[in-house]
Amino acid sequence: MWGLVFFNALCLERKKFGPLGWNIPYAFSVSDLRISKDQLAQFLNHYDEIPYDALLYMVAEANYGGRVTDPQDRRCIMTILQDFYCPAMIDEPNHKLSESGAYFVPPDGQKEDYINFIESKLPINDLTEIFGMHDNAEITSAINTTSELLATALILQPRAATAAGKSQEEVLAELA
Repeated sequence: MWGLVFFNALCLERKKFGPLGWNIPYAFSVSDLRISKDQLAQFLNHYDEIPYDALLYMVAEANYGGRVTDPQDRRCIMTILQDFYCPAMIDEPNHKLSESGAYFVPPDGQKEDYINFIESKLPINDLTEIFGMHDNAEITSAINTTSELLATALILQPRAATAAGKSQEEVLAELA
């Protein structure tokens, strides 16, 4: 379950990187996670051994992948999920989910234990390594966000002079 929830978070957060995250922006939703969770429970309850291939197919190709239209994005989503739907998630204590080990699988526990783990052990700011990206992807994302914000601010500025015949810059200078 930890792997599925982590996978869901990655799919949602990759959107912030624009075309570096996904070639086409996708509207992944809570229903994708809910259906995948129900299928995971069903597969685990009905099979003696975990059917990883079936789970991978259902989540990466049907549930989440059903929204994915770009072939490279489809390949990417399958590759990402393979990191989370694997025996190491269960067999290895504190299995690393990233190169640095900043992200890892918590020990089994209650809901409160997981909440505490998230609040105390995971980095506050996402590291690009968890997305499989270089640190420059974060810089590119920040530049794009800033450019979009400034472009929106410029669009909102009035284009005509005020009633008193003063430009926006003159009014702001007087107020300052």
